[in-house]
Amino acid sequence: MEIGSLGEYLAGRPELPAKVVMSNGGAKAEFKRLVYVRKKDGFQREAYTATQVFHKNITAEELSGELETEFATYRQCNLFYSDRTAEIKRSKGGKCLFSESKMQAPTKTVSESHNRVKNYVIPEGTVVPPLVDMGIFTKEGRVVASMHDKFRQINRFVEIVSDAADCLPKDRPIRILDFGCGKSYLTFILYYYFTEIRKSDVRIVGLDLKADVIRNCNAAAERYGYRNLTFAVGDIGGYVSEEPIDMVVTLHACDTATDYALFHAVTNRAKLILSVPCCQHEMNKAMSAEEMPIIGRYGIIKERMAALMTDAIRANLLTVCGYKTQVLEFVDLSHTPKNLLIRATACLQPKSVRERALAEARELMKTFAYEQKLYVLLRDAGRIAAEE
Repeated sequence: MEIGSLGEYLAGRPELPAKVVMSNGGAKAEFKRLVYVRKKDGFQREAYTATQVFHKNITAEELSGELETEFATYRQCNLFYSDRTAEIKRSKGGKCLFSESKMQAPTKTVSESHNRVKNYVIPEGTVVPPLVDMGIFTKEGRVVASMHDKFRQINRFVEIVSDAADCLPKDRPIRILDFGCGKSYLTFILYYYFTEIRKSDVRIVGLDLKADVIRNCNAAAERYGYRNLTFAVGDIGGYVSEEPIDMVVTLHACDTATDYALFHAVTNRAKLILSVPCCQHEMNKAMSAEEMPIIGRYGIIKERMAALMTDAIRANLLTVCGYKTQVLEFVDLSHTPKNLLIRATACLQPKSVRERALAEARELMKTFAYEQKLYVLLRDAGRIAAEE
């Protein structure tokens, strides 16, 4: 639909937007994008260059005039209200093209088995841009009919995070590192959860080896206005952070990449670790089951037992390093069979608990004549005493 101007649209809305994003500036634009966020006493303008962000406060009365002025430079403006979102684009000919989407009220999901309402952390009816791009939500925030399983899986992940998030800093920005982030579906959800639901100041870095994937992720973060979410090309073993790392996420890092990620988390004394291991070949190839040949007789049994025992060792080793460790059931986003998630929160473990956990891990490894990679990394770094 064509309208006369951005100012005309704003004049027709009685309430102020919660957020405004100006983008797609011309060659003469001083900034890559402008973001206006509603505050208690007006709006804060965030003006982004390639390397910096500049802040300025404006009053609510000044917003309409400033937006109208700036829209002469930028060709796209997205406005976010409590009940709808709007997009206004300016064509090369100067015409303003307008579209608007209403937000539906949250839909209550009823459990058939217990006939009770399921309260999701991210409820249906909330417009979450990454979920729209994933095809899980419609533009109105409704769950696509074929995507209810993924919707529940995402909320399960957020619940696991939410249950442990109180251990993270409250007096400074929370710094999160996602190793092997891939297409970063859950990384975007993490950012949304911390910034929009918990209202926390968060800095998230996603790390992956695929340069094209990282480019796409950075472009998406910019499109969503997620200014403190960045992605970089790099490997798990070589990453160095100048800031403390509060939380480490490693979802489906293949084989021993999970061990390097856990080692990095322990070395940096991360307060919260979330790890979903994947493709665990190391123990399956190395283990000798002379004492229990029945395990090695059937390939699929050996494979699954090796994966379970590897995770049991990892969980115990995190306990040894001073974490309260849990192994939870988790379903990923690609409809794979049910997987396990290791969740560890930093705590003061009694010496007796740490010694017992280490002895159990060593006993299991001895049974199969095998040394697990995380154990080797911790031992060689002096974080676990070598066995006498």
